[in-house]
Amino acid sequence: MALSNWTTYLGRTTKLLRDSSVKILRMEGADAPSRAPLTLFRLNTQRDIEQFALGCDADIGGTSTAHLELDESPERNKGSGSPATGRFWGEMRLEVRPELQGRIRGGYAGFRSKPRPTLFGEMVDDVSNHQFLALRLRLGGDPRLRNSYFVNLQTDGPITTDLWQHRLYFQRNDGGWEDVFIPFDSFILTNTGELVQHQIEMMRERIRTVGISLLGGNSGVSGSYDLGIDSIRAVNEEDVTRPPGKWFLLGLVH
Repeated sequence: MALSNWTTYLGRTTKLLRDSSVKILRMEGADAPSRAPLTLFRLNTQRDIEQFALGCDADIGGTSTAHLELDESPERNKGSGSPATGRFWGEMRLEVRPELQGRIRGGYAGFRSKPRPTLFGEMVDDVSNHQFLALRLRLGGDPRLRNSYFVNLQTDGPITTDLWQHRLYFQRNDGGWEDVFIPFDSFILTNTGELVQHQIEMMRERIRTVGISLLGGNSGVSGSYDLGIDSIRAVNEEDVTRPPGKWFLLGLVH
């Protein structure tokens, strides 16, 4: 194991021990659950970016491209509240290599947080005391792709191919930053890209990974894409900055 990876591994273990000790010392089980916003991930440094894995259809014979980089452009980061943010960009293409036509489908790209192993098992996030997933995002690229983005949550459940999914609905069309709020209760359970017939309740106390995917193949849309990501948090109603009517309606429609 490389030194930097070992340092990160030990850091996660130390954090897990510290958080567990604090809960015991504070006797949190006897107190009211905290409603304070919980930051799951930030994408403001190179180390933050390295917490994520990237992929696209080119991995199996498609022709799309995908990049996840630290973006320090003052112009693109204006209004984000951060000097640097994550930038997910590339070309969404529906074509596949000639020898694979009819055998695979192109038109997807995405990234997700990497598993976080520690000496005491894998680190997970508990969002059971929060109502909404909050993402600070900047939408750029071809406007035809704006309705093809999805956010994906993986829980520490027995079926590793299960994903909780919700479409990302953007309000702005000027390339500016905005906060997108999604009720956790509005995520739907999928498996290998298909809707699971018997929906169950999300195990919100054991969130394993968080990711964003672009599914141009589902809507038959190709083009350049460009998505800025500043932070991913869990919040409650009092922290929602979008007018109540809008975020409530977004939670009802997938």
